[in-house]
Amino acid sequence: MPDAHGIARDQLRAFVERIERLEEEKKTIADDIKDVYGEAKGMGFDTKILRKVIALRKKDEQERLEEDAVLDTYLTALGMNTQMDMFHREAAE
Repeated sequence: MPDAHGIARDQLRAFVERIERLEEEKKTIADDIKDVYGEAKGMGFDTKILRKVIALRKKDEQERLEEDAVLDTYLTALGMNTQMDMFHREAAE
């Protein structure tokens, strides 16, 4: 007859080992991503902006538009909106 504690212990051990393997894979992938950012930096790209682009691409268009509207409202309230208008004009050129 199987020992209930032994089964639970084996299941727990299996979960822990799976998580440990996945954590190692996650670390490997994070290192790979870091290497790609390093390559991009070496080619002259701004990695801070690349990270922002990646974050923006994860969001759907409606979410981005809402965030832009709130950002615009905050900047206007702080008197900074003219600075952002200049930035957007230069970026469009």
